[in-house]
Amino acid sequence: MKRLARYGPREIVLRAWTLVWLMLVWTMLWGNFSVANTINGLLVALVITVLLPMPRLPVEGRLHVVSMIRLAFTVGWYMVLSSLQVAWWAIRPGPPPLSAVLRAQLSVKSDLVMALLMNTLTIIPGSVVLEIDQERRLAYVHVLDVGSPKAVASFYAQLRQLERLFISAFERDVDWHPDTNPLRESDTREEV
Repeated sequence: MKRLARYGPREIVLRAWTLVWLMLVWTMLWGNFSVANTINGLLVALVITVLLPMPRLPVEGRLHVVSMIRLAFTVGWYMVLSSLQVAWWAIRPGPPPLSAVLRAQLSVKSDLVMALLMNTLTIIPGSVVLEIDQERRLAYVHVLDVGSPKAVASFYAQLRQLERLFISAFERDVDWHPDTNPLRESDTREEV
């Protein structure tokens, strides 16, 4: 009870939601919604959350729903378009497209949004993020088609559009409140 007192209501709800989510994943993996599976799922969720706690991440902006919906549709469009391009490159006659590692300067502010952007870029076929330099805000991305300046410019334009959408959805200047209390090692560990 002493540990719960140091958490606010939002933190308690978040932890409860995590338990419920992990329990649902467990029962869905077993494919049978029985009482025994639900109890086992709850026990597994408790073990995971107590023994493997996630570090607290600073959330420094607000989520804007309309921008998030626009982002989701844009990512979906890029995924379909890129899937068709990669499929065409796989079946067309001739040599494979020229690929290379490109460096991109990022303008997102938070590490959380940068991680979301890089994961999104990786799930879009034709590009894989290889390395991220957090201090300098650089990303090194393997891109399949760099055979022409137009193809390289197209990749950078796609990245800039995704970046603008992520900033619009998560990091608007009006709602931006930088974290003034950096995470300490003691904040990320649970007391047992």
